Amino acid sequence: MLPDRPVPGSAADWLRHARSDLALASVTSLPQVLYNQLCFHAQQAVEKSIKAVLIHHNVEFRKVHDIDYLMTMLPPDVSLPPEAEQVVGLTGYAVMLRYPGDYEDLTEEEYRETIQIAQAVVTWAERIICETEN
Repeated sequence: MLPDRPVPGSAADWLRHARSDLALASVTSLPQVLYNQLCFHAQQAVEKSIKAVLIHHNVEFRKVHDIDYLMTMLPPDVSLPPEAEQVVGLTGYAVMLRYPGDYEDLTEEEYRETIQIAQAVVTWAERIICETEN
């Protein structure tokens, strides 16, 4: 039996999608998967986690892929964990890396840094959302 699906568009639903993106970003066992694509999913996990927290706090925001903008919308008493201080740098992964282009592929080291940030942000969002819903 499938677990109950959260209300569509709710903070829990956005968090569910963030977890899915984080899971996809963690699939490194297939040699044909590019780090660029994995980092795209890690960026999406971060973006959706922040949006989940905003929704949880009833903050309206524009539907954008700009993490810096989303962070400015967070309530003053809500801040990202120190492990995620480089989170703004992931914004470029939302669009640029999704398609072939004239840029260098990301390295394994860049991927590892990105996935650590994404894991920290998803965990942060889970704590905020699940703590007050229980």
